[in-house]
Amino acid sequence: MVAGILVLYGLALISAGSLLMARDVLANADIIVVLGGDGPPRAARAAALWHQRRAPLVLVTGRGDCNFIRQLLIEAGVKSEVITTECQSGSTWENATFSQPILTGMQVRSAILVTSWFHSGRAVKRFRSLMPDIRWISVPAEREKSYWMLAFDIDGVQIVKEYIKTIAYDVRSQISTAAAPKALPLANADAGR
Repeated sequence: MVAGILVLYGLALISAGSLLMARDVLANADIIVVLGGDGPPRAARAAALWHQRRAPLVLVTGRGDCNFIRQLLIEAGVKSEVITTECQSGSTWENATFSQPILTGMQVRSAILVTSWFHSGRAVKRFRSLMPDIRWISVPAEREKSYWMLAFDIDGVQIVKEYIKTIAYDVRSQISTAAAPKALPLANADAGR
């Protein structure tokens, strides 16, 4: 039993790159959106993209560490005036939901999404489903630890939890889509005349 669990754990870690990660071809965009969570690697990735002039603006979203990530970006040379923060969201679902009005107000047409490598698939799927008019480019922070090190690190547990969260988000998205009111056809103004 224990051996089987360890084998499944190892397979989950090794398969995470192909099953959980989404990485798109890098392209320029209107903004870089950085999700809260694993702050230092995400901030470093976003700062590098900003310095490469991939996008002129940055949005940091996530309760708890949005100001910390903002400070990391500034320390990495990103100008403070180009950084906007959304500090109320407490989940990936809320990151997208609470970022939507900000991005709409900024008239964003394309965005680079930065998060952890194993979180990128679920995150970009949520942002794309909520904001289909924006071209989302997933550019995750790179894996910094070997799979062996991950197995004995808290990130290993986070990766396994990501499989469960991905399934839960897919179910929630299906329910949300099914529950959304369908557009009714417009009544023919000339009917009955």
